Amino acid sequence: MASGSPDNSSKTAVDGARTIALQMLEERGRGAVLVGVARVDTALEHLLQAVMGPGPVQGDGLFLPDRPLGSLGAKAALASRLGLIDAPVAQALAVLRKLRNAFAHSADSASLADPAHSARLAEVVSQARSNPLWDPLETVLATQPPTPHGMLDPALRDYILLITILVAFLEAMAQQLRPYQPPVVMGFSGVMVS
Repeated sequence: MASGSPDNSSKTAVDGARTIALQMLEERGRGAVLVGVARVDTALEHLLQAVMGPGPVQGDGLFLPDRPLGSLGAKAALASRLGLIDAPVAQALAVLRKLRNAFAHSADSASLADPAHSARLAEVVSQARSNPLWDPLETVLATQPPTPHGMLDPALRDYILLITILVAFLEAMAQQLRPYQPPVVMGFSGVMVS
């Protein structure tokens, strides 16, 4: 989608986005951040797997935590280098990785409304607001009754919308892609046309 305009991926993304957003409402604080970034990490893994050839029958463990693509940062870097995500999405993934690490290693109760965290998210959220799903999903969240945790604060709402849009579009894109077929392949007999 070189032009930047919505296409069929928007329709596919809409189908899953509402469910993701409503499920994210159940989380608060540290749990919301950790669960949200884990969902993005899984969706990014699906995107990369969509363009890769099949692995060994028993699996190669390429995406296991101690392997080359086991971290969110490595997956984001590869997706960016392959041209699967643009610079603002790569930046969003880097911000989410830092946010997750801050929440995971914080001994104190952390909140997305804390100035350090809200500052990290501000630029990413401003870019994500241009997504065609932002306003409709924001309306869906606004119409939800309060949960046992209380009303949804704006910082958490924006975080849920960001996670929802990233997951929905990464998954929609993964469904549309096929494994990459290079025009030539190197073998011991030389370079062969594939």
